[in-house]
Order: sequence, then C-alpha cells, then structure tokens
Amino acid sequence: MQFGEGARRNRLHRDAARTVNLAEWSSHLLERLHRQCESTADPELIKLYHELKAYPIPARSAPLSADNVAIPFKMRFEGDVLSFISTTMIFSTPVDITLSELALETFFPADDLTAKRMRAMAANLK
Repeated sequence: MQFGEGARRNRLHRDAARTVNLAEWSSHLLERLHRQCESTADPELIKLYHELKAYPIPARSAPLSADNVAIPFKMRFEGDVLSFISTTMIFSTPVDITLSELALETFFPADDLTAKRMRAMAANLK
C-alpha cells in the first residue's frame, strides 16, 4: 500500500470522529481522488476510490459555492477546532522517474487560533 492510500483511509475512517466538517471534507477528498482516477486510469486508485466511496460518510447539506477557492479541513483537538487549508502538488513530468506521479500535500493554518496552536506545538518539539 502506498502512503497516500493509508492517509486517505485514515482521514475518512479512523480520524472521522475528530473531523468537524466531515461531509464537506470527505466529499472534497473523494472528488479530488475521482479526478486523479480519471486522469491516470490507475486500477489501484480506482479500487481505492470505490472502497472509500463505500464508507458511511454523511452527505453535504448543500452544493459547494462556485466561488469557493478552498475547503478547509477542520478538526477537534484538545477542546479547540483547528482549521487548515491544503494544497497538493503532483510531480507529473519529473526528470527523475522515481518522482513520477509523486504527490505532496501540505496543510497551512487557516485562522489565527490554528496558527497559534501550531507554533506552540512546534516550540515543544525543540
């Protein structure tokens, strides 16, 4: 199993109880995975998509707004709701074949509270 597959499963299954906006976030992840399946036709990704789609995930209450630029990931952590935006970069035409189709997803604080909590956690790692 690739790392990305496990991370996707965790976000939609094990970590679901901590996800505040599970319906919106899981729909976003499934839509993104579906686009990746369409562009690559990778049988393992297609299999993963169908597996994740079968998880008991609540439906969104309304369609996303057309002007929505990002879907925040909101999670409960020690009594607070932390909010992140993410960006995914895919190396689709690298010079080194070992980087082919490598995806790197990064999360950034979407509000002041989350930024403050992340700085505090980072300071405790030193």
